[in-house]
Order: sequence, then C-alpha cells, then structure tokens
Amino acid sequence: MNRILVTGGAGFLGSHLCDRLLKEGNDVLCLDNLFTGSKDNIRHLIDNPCFEFIRHDISQPVYLEVDRIYNLACPASPVHYQHDPIQTAKTNVYGAINMLGLAKRTGARILQASTSEVYGDPQVHPQPESYRGCVNPIGIRSCYDEGKRMAETLFFDYHREHQIEIKVMRIFNTYGPRMNPDDGRVVSNFIVQALKNEDITIYGDGKQTRSFCYVDDLIDGMIRLMNSPEEFTGPVNIGNPGEFTMLELAEKVIALTGSDSRIVYEPLPSDDPKQRKPVIELAKKQLDWEPRIPLEEGLKRTIAYFREIV
Repeated sequence: MNRILVTGGAGFLGSHLCDRLLKEGNDVLCLDNLFTGSKDNIRHLIDNPCFEFIRHDISQPVYLEVDRIYNLACPASPVHYQHDPIQTAKTNVYGAINMLGLAKRTGARILQASTSEVYGDPQVHPQPESYRGCVNPIGIRSCYDEGKRMAETLFFDYHREHQIEIKVMRIFNTYGPRMNPDDGRVVSNFIVQALKNEDITIYGDGKQTRSFCYVDDLIDGMIRLMNSPEEFTGPVNIGNPGEFTMLELAEKVIALTGSDSRIVYEPLPSDDPKQRKPVIELAKKQLDWEPRIPLEEGLKRTIAYFREIV
C-alpha cells in the first residue's frame, strides 16, 4: 500500500483521482483548501478508513509522510483563477516549491498537473510537447499560464539539482461529472444553459476549437504517467486529439439535452486561445495511453450528472 498525497483532492479531477487510487488499494491523503473544491465531491469517501481529508492551502508548507504526491491544487477555470490572480500565482509557484520540498524530504515521487495553457494562443497546431508556446506574460490569464510554466521550471530544476523523481503532464480540456456548474468552463456552461433552456453563450464567432477529454480517460493517463519508468519525466500531453469548434459543441449539447436554447454570441475574452489540440504520440509510445471515450458518450454521462444537480 502506497501512502499518496493528492493536493486539490476535493476538486473535479482530484476527487476522481482519489476514487481511482483507493480502488487500487492505496492510502490516500486528500489536501484541499476548498476554494474551488467541494466536500460534496469526496463525501462518499469520508468513511473509508484508507482516506483522510486535510484542509490546507499549499501556498503554505505542510509536513506529512508520503510515498507519492499528485500536485493538482490550483483553480483551473478563468472565472476562478482571475478572481484572485496573485493567490493563483502563489498557489502555482509557492505550492510547487512546498510540494517539491516535501518530495525531497520524504523521497516521494511527485507528479505536476500542468496544462495546455503553457502553449498560450498557439502559432503551431496541433501542439507537440516540443512547442514552447506563445504566451502573454502580462495578460489577465497570465497568473495561471505563467504560474504553470514556472511550476514546470521548478520541477525540472529540483530534478536536476536534487534528483527528485518527477512527472509532468500537460492537461488539455477535460470534462465529466463533478465539474462545478458555475466555473465558467465551456462544457459545463453549455450544459447548464441548455438544461435551463437559457441562451447558450458563445464567445467570438464560434470557430475557435478545443479538444475534449473525458475525465476517466484523463485519470487513466495520469496514473500511467506516475507509474512509468523513473527516467521518463515528461512533459507529456494528456488529452483527446478530437477537435471541435465551439459551435459544434453547442449544437451537440442542444441535441443531447433536447433543449430549446438559442445560440447567442458575445465578444471573445482577452488572450483566449483560438485553437487547441494535443499531439499525443509521446503518451502513446511511453504510456501506451490514448483516450477511448468519444465526445458524444462523455457528454451523455456529464449531462446525466448535471440533470441531478441543476
């Protein structure tokens, strides 16, 4: 049995990761300050003797004994990370320093949940791991984009200087049950608006693209990366290379919900990427991983979840 720390463990991805790690027979410490996470996401785990919840902010040091660390803690939607951009930057930078310090002291292997946002508004499409990005360092999204880039820098510096066992994954758009209905992400936005028969809001002309990975596929890739040979550090893209425009996504959601919603258009927010699609050849080769759940099936499961809570 491994003793595993999941920071951000009460969040959307973190709670699914806790589920999976417990099913595999691990002892799981779930650490979250509940800024965007929710106890509702982990309520079903509280009575599990192998699960422990710790309310804590990783921008402050924490002293635990663990074998492995999954560092997922950080607001991940523009609505939330722009609410307090300085704290977002602290979570990314101080949080990485604190978790890497913990890994150094305990000898734990540590995985960083990075993001496709490190590529910014890309001039290379689709995006391979070798692409260095086109990021605005002073924009309204920079607290997140640059914070995640700095976290990657810290991980590799600790790896080179202190021989810490690191894994870095770049997560592309992920969706599924337990998404926050108010987080401003496109899938949850469209589904909630459709279920309420409200206008579905598309920002820009609707031609900008995203690639959507269902949460079960994402968690499988995350665990495969953590369990991969020590010499493979990443960064590695984990996402679904299926590419859809915002208009295509809106039309799919309307059809699957049977909604009477109309599509309306609003101006595109500052620094919003025009296109996003991962190259996943490295994940296929090194992790024997690729997504298996198509968008329509994943949307059906996600819509069923939101019908119960909206």
